[in-house]
Amino acid sequence: MRWTWIFRRWTRILKAILLPVLIFSLIFASACGFFGISDDCADSGNSGDGNYAGGREEQANQEQADQTDEKGEPDSIMEKIAEMTIEEKIGQMVIVGLGGHTIDENSRHMVEDYHAGGFILFKRNIRDAAQTLSLINSLRALNAANGIPLFISVDEEGGRVSRLPGELGRLPSAKTIGDLGDGNVAFDFGSVTAKVLKALGFNTNFAPVLDIYSNPDNQVIGDRAFGTKPGPVARLGVEVMKGIRSQGMISVVKHFPGHGDTAEDSHVGLPVVESDMERLKSFELQPFFSAVESKADAIMVAHILFPKIDRDNPASLSRVFITDILRGEMGFDGVVITDDMTMGAIAENYDIGEAAVKSINAGSDIILVCHDYSKQVAVIEALLQAARNGTISEETVNSSVYRILKLKEKYGLSDEQTAPADVGYINELIKNINKRVSRGQ
Repeated sequence: MRWTWIFRRWTRILKAILLPVLIFSLIFASACGFFGISDDCADSGNSGDGNYAGGREEQANQEQADQTDEKGEPDSIMEKIAEMTIEEKIGQMVIVGLGGHTIDENSRHMVEDYHAGGFILFKRNIRDAAQTLSLINSLRALNAANGIPLFISVDEEGGRVSRLPGELGRLPSAKTIGDLGDGNVAFDFGSVTAKVLKALGFNTNFAPVLDIYSNPDNQVIGDRAFGTKPGPVARLGVEVMKGIRSQGMISVVKHFPGHGDTAEDSHVGLPVVESDMERLKSFELQPFFSAVESKADAIMVAHILFPKIDRDNPASLSRVFITDILRGEMGFDGVVITDDMTMGAIAENYDIGEAAVKSINAGSDIILVCHDYSKQVAVIEALLQAARNGTISEETVNSSVYRILKLKEKYGLSDEQTAPADVGYINELIKNINKRVSRGQ
């Protein structure tokens, strides 16, 4: 009897103690999520190694987020970049020229050894439509093993800046389009230009010019501009840009922040313009603002010094112009390409390799090196060395390569062969746009 009484008494004591504890535990578990502890509840009881584990989980989640796109799907571009070597990444950040009508050893090295991201063709590379297409198809075939298609680019503005084969007609100049002032004709002019270039195998056009011809002494721009006032240049230039990209061709507008008020030719020396920021915003930058608002894909930056804005660096090497103004104030998030780094403005004043590194750190994505194989190699080697020793950060390289690959993906660039061009069809397109311009409709 005595043991029974002791047992019953301890049972009552245990119930009195454990029941409230059990009830409290159930309430706490419910608040934190039954059979699952929320981050807030877990943090309230964790310290030391527990916090380290939480940090690792947060880092893992962030890394996973970095590998996904806006819809939460795996980002194939990020995955591609993660697989690329530093040589492949730097190669994508360079577009080079080549000599002659066929692939030579230098261009072969540029593809196979340096993984160049693209080529630009000039009159020296173009004899006729069939040869042009053969050269471009050869470059594509050579590059196919690299796995990332090439930019095949050209300056085709119409008028005096044209690379079309002699068997084709001439496209009208920007001034002719500007004098007409018809936005529909401007769009169609851009569209026809793109159709002609695509038939020859190109996928990128360094046009239109968005410079305002405001200085009569400036013969570098002259009739390459759509006009002498910001409004018409912005309106017509943007329509040409839209027409080019309507045909699935990349349009690179130029020459930011404006080459229209220069007296010196940047092909020969470094132009100096004494405009301040107030002047640029109210005048030269207006067409570029319009282009950015219209989702421009790529912008070429000029070799011009504006000492009242950046006294030490031309725009193409200036963080003030590229990162602070173009990307920051203007909100441009596309690809930034330099003008040709072998031009006198750079070649006569800077070591070309150092200038290339400076330009990338200023915010450029692609260095354009149109002439001289030794200079092309010097640029690539300088960029490689800077990337390896940390002068150019890995983040900077990856950000540029991401923008480049995203642009190539957007336009469906491919190294597939282009079918032979129909010269008669191309000439009919050119004839019709010239008729429309001459009739003013």
